Amino acid sequence: MRAMIQTSYGPTEVIVAQEIAKPLPGNKEILIRIHAAKVGLSDVAFRKGNPFMIKLIYGLSRPRFAIGGCELAGEIEAVGRDVIHFKPGDHVLGMSPKNFGAYAEYKCLCEVSPLAVIPSNIAFEEAVGICDGGATALTFLRDKAKLRKGQKVLINGASGAVGIYAVQLAKYYGAEVTGVCSGANEGLVIKAGADFVIDYTKEDFTKSKRAYDVVFDAVGKSSFSACKRVLTNKGMYLSTAFKLSTILQMMWTSLFKGKRAVFATAGLMQNKENLTFLMELARNGTLNAVIDRRYPLELLPDAHKYVETERKKGNVIITL
Repeated sequence: MRAMIQTSYGPTEVIVAQEIAKPLPGNKEILIRIHAAKVGLSDVAFRKGNPFMIKLIYGLSRPRFAIGGCELAGEIEAVGRDVIHFKPGDHVLGMSPKNFGAYAEYKCLCEVSPLAVIPSNIAFEEAVGICDGGATALTFLRDKAKLRKGQKVLINGASGAVGIYAVQLAKYYGAEVTGVCSGANEGLVIKAGADFVIDYTKEDFTKSKRAYDVVFDAVGKSSFSACKRVLTNKGMYLSTAFKLSTILQMMWTSLFKGKRAVFATAGLMQNKENLTFLMELARNGTLNAVIDRRYPLELLPDAHKYVETERKKGNVIITL
């Protein structure tokens, strides 16, 4: 089968196409013929091995897993003899945060992995796009912030892969949403449901006169220290970026009942229930995919280069 292989950390040139053996499903595994995957900033970080914590977990001198990519969507081609809940022909969405493998034609996943059946009215590319940012946004807004109706939420990076779904989910939970993005993406963010938009090229949201119950930094470009002044007395700053400063602030603020900083390894916290929930929201039109560009598998390095510009809107999708 075709796969994109990375045997060292570095620039996009470390990713090369290669023919490798097609995997066979174990007794409790399903074999998925992949139709779509995604590329995001987290994938760029894993390619580079930066921050260093990535190397500590996934291989110091080179990646422990040569095929990258976590989120995938495709059709089940075969199942192991002990598989109960899935069958050949099912269209599924899945995540493989521990050993990756989405940048290939086939991937085996254990039945108990984060997996969900894709509704018939949702395309593979849409499903994997929603999974990309939607799962992360869900973990932060529902599980960490415990977002409630009537709360005021500011989303920094509202037009990105996480932010655009955070806007939609925040509206689903009944919040008043302010999105921060460039003026060029204002229409996109308003269409997603934002009540207000701040153009970061013209205004610094951390100097706003408004106060928010939740500030969700979906791009990790700000900090708890900078955002404290726009948080309510018990407001929460959420960040997707793994920074030592955020971790220390999270530990310190957890000791008090006031303003708090929160970080979560959202990718490792996903499960079947989350993906099934997201697919139900997509099925009924509450959650809509936002796809910026599509690249065939062989042009994965080009997709990485585009993502590194940090100018993408929504998702960048790999098609097979």
